[in-house]
Order: sequence, then C-alpha cells, then structure tokens
Amino acid sequence: MKKAIIACLSLLWAVSAFAQDTTAKGTVFTQGTLKELLAQAGKQEKYLFVDIYAVWCGPCRYMATKIFPQPKVGDYFNKTFVNAKFDAEKGEGIAVARKYDVRSYPTFLILDEKGEEVGRVVGAADADRFIATVQKVVAAIGKEE
Repeated sequence: MKKAIIACLSLLWAVSAFAQDTTAKGTVFTQGTLKELLAQAGKQEKYLFVDIYAVWCGPCRYMATKIFPQPKVGDYFNKTFVNAKFDAEKGEGIAVARKYDVRSYPTFLILDEKGEEVGRVVGAADADRFIATVQKVVAAIGKEE
C-alpha cells in the first residue's frame, strides 16, 4: 500500500511538472540571420528589435537576466516587434555591430523591414523606464501597436 501511495504521488508530481504553463512569459528572441529576421518582421508588419550585446558587459547581463524575462516587458516587446539578439563579438553579430556603428553595449536597434535603422536606445534601464523609452522611439517613427 505504501508503495502504491508513493507511486501515485510521484506520478502526480511528474504530471504537474509537465503540465505547468510553458508559454513564454518574457521577451522571446528569435534565432536567425539578420536577413531572415528582417523578412520575418516584414511578414508580420513589425519592426525588428535587435539587442546588440557583449558577454562581458554587466548592463547587458542585467537586461538579459532581470529585464527581458519580465512578463510586462515580454508583453510589450513580443506584441510590437520581432526580437533578436546578436553578440557583437561573435558570428554575424560582428558584422551587424559594424554595419550599425555600435560603439557601446548594450545597444538596442529598431530596424524596418529593409534593415534601415529607425530608432536606437543605448544602455540599460529598469523595466518601466526601458519600455517607456522604446515606446517614445516607436511613437516618434509612427508605428505604435
């Protein structure tokens, strides 16, 4: 009887662990080349939001671990943009940082479907201030969702 109870409890625990909500709660960053991401943003009639970061950058880590995972940040960014991130010191990120003349980290770019920069935010901020700053940039270019 004891083994049956333990087995049932184990089964319930396993089911509950897998049944938890696995939908993204924070900002979803899409993988792909810049060209692929721009095409996806164009199809969705959204701008491409690009986080240009470096792994050694403290403010970049702060944004990645404390700000982008927040539900309110994800709600805004996932609705408004196709989101991407590039390490400025690896792979295609080197060319992306060079193309957009990124000089400090983190730098956040807002690109239209042609890859033209229509907005830029530099530096880290708390969630509310960061959302407000990006909303102002988007409003200034005339495409607020």
